[in-house]
Amino acid sequence: MYYVYALYSLKTKIIYIGSTSDLKQRLKDHNEGSGGYFSSRNRPFRLVFYEAFISKKDALKQEKFYKTGYGKEVLKEKIEDSLKFCL
Repeated sequence: MYYVYALYSLKTKIIYIGSTSDLKQRLKDHNEGSGGYFSSRNRPFRLVFYEAFISKKDALKQEKFYKTGYGKEVLKEKIEDSLKFCL
């Protein structure tokens, strides 16, 4: 399985969108600061959304969509209520 996920930074209130084949490990990496430049400076994160795909290609396509202007609007609408739990 491949996952597209959205993390909410409790520090900066920014939503991070990514994809992975191991969601639990990737979330752990982000919160330990080993997820890269962005995650090391914006942790801790809370997982607020994910979608599962059988195809890696489909997951990457969906990740790319959520990173567009319209895709961000669609995602925020999907997770609107979930974000209230992060505040």
